Amino acid sequence: MEGIAKTLHAYILDEFLPGEDPAELTDETPLITGGILDSITTLKLVTFLEDHYKITVEAHEAGVDHLDSIRQIADLVAEKTRAA
Repeated sequence: MEGIAKTLHAYILDEFLPGEDPAELTDETPLITGGILDSITTLKLVTFLEDHYKITVEAHEAGVDHLDSIRQIADLVAEKTRAA
């Protein structure tokens, strides 16, 4: 799961936080509730997850309960890739 978190960290920094200090983005940084992701960027993140990990993120999973931190996202991806 550490590899998933590293990939997510790099993607979020590149796509949504260009120029920010990488140390400021931790596995627990609130992404949606912290204002880093809005509805459009959350959709972009879901598209990345589905394309990169070959998973399907259900509509009920595409919100704060599953996508508000790198740890939550990595847990979701790990669960879905194990189930596939």
